[in-house]
Amino acid sequence: MAISFEPTPSTVESRDYYNRVAREQMRPISRKYDEQEHDLPREWVDWYWETGRKRPASTAKLGDETDGMIQVCVQAEELCWGDAALYLRMPTPALGGSAVAAAGTPEQRKRFLSGFRAEGGHPIWGAMAITEAAAGSDAAAIQTTAELDESSDEWVLNGTKIFCTAGEGASQAEGGFVVIWATVDRSAGRAGIKSFVVPAGTPGMKLEGCEKKLGIRASDTATLVLEDCRVPRGNLLGSAEVKKRDAKKTGDKGFKGAMATFDASRPIVAAMAVGVGRAALDFTLEELERNGIRVRWEAGLHEQSAVERDLLEMQAELQAARLLTWRAARMLSLGKANSLEASMAKAKAGLSVTRITQKAVELLGPPGYSTRMLAEKWMRDAKINDIFEGTQQINQLIVARRILDYPSSVLR
Repeated sequence: MAISFEPTPSTVESRDYYNRVAREQMRPISRKYDEQEHDLPREWVDWYWETGRKRPASTAKLGDETDGMIQVCVQAEELCWGDAALYLRMPTPALGGSAVAAAGTPEQRKRFLSGFRAEGGHPIWGAMAITEAAAGSDAAAIQTTAELDESSDEWVLNGTKIFCTAGEGASQAEGGFVVIWATVDRSAGRAGIKSFVVPAGTPGMKLEGCEKKLGIRASDTATLVLEDCRVPRGNLLGSAEVKKRDAKKTGDKGFKGAMATFDASRPIVAAMAVGVGRAALDFTLEELERNGIRVRWEAGLHEQSAVERDLLEMQAELQAARLLTWRAARMLSLGKANSLEASMAKAKAGLSVTRITQKAVELLGPPGYSTRMLAEKWMRDAKINDIFEGTQQINQLIVARRILDYPSSVLR
């Protein structure tokens, strides 16, 4: 499939706007909220809610002939060039909204997502809770249960979710919601996994606390406990039917629909990684030039210094990750299956940003390792891109399965 990697004028305009936001609104407070990990970055949240969200957003409609989804990735890259953790702290539907869009009915999408488009009001968040102590990369091992109480026509959820991005805001702020993955039938395995929308403040959903993390510290990564948490029957996304044997053939949108969320979210996470990597590379180049060191990009490899070769490799890694990301995004906009491409982009970007930021700290010397510069922060922020939304190993497995056409039972 031919894909143009030349951004449209609309994408260029969007890129320039979000770069200004990153420079003027995010970078000045980046260090502050890295150090004040669990404080709400009020000035950023309020600014985004009142100003940033009013900018017309590009919508990535299936079959769209524009580069709508690429614009979403460009926005993620620019804002994460500013600060990845603050990007994750933006009051948006985020992964919760992606799950509703992937597995919900048209009525559910309208009901649960319309509030985020309303004018005025107050900041609200969306989140998705999958991970458990015994269910990380293997989402099919989820132990959280959902039982239908016929007498009240409600689902009753019980279990504990950990490492839930935006979980604090989504579970506490009025108007927010968390999409909880739970099993309605443990004997059915992954076919029994369904997703449920739990509005903020629902009795029985308790915020246990937020993680202290290596990186992306301004982001709220929460533990949520569900104890007889009741939601209406209609809050189950998609169908409640469990098809144990023929779920693959019938296209059951329970587990498969929820997993389809990652085909849309992985290119965005890859774009986030590109943004962090570019921040580190840009800064390193600026510092070297400030100290009288100019990179001779045009020189042959046999003429370049070791530092120049390192920087050339960093630039190549960054560009490769970006192009893979844009390919996966473009396919999504056109309504084409992109599971392979989304995992390729995520795996490449996660690995590249880890290498680029580590090399940046190395090239900058002792100041780069100190808090005098943001380089050490970018190195810490980078690693999560190799872990969440599917670890490096999981995405490589997905790529291998798609290329070799092997099921998970054969290649694991």
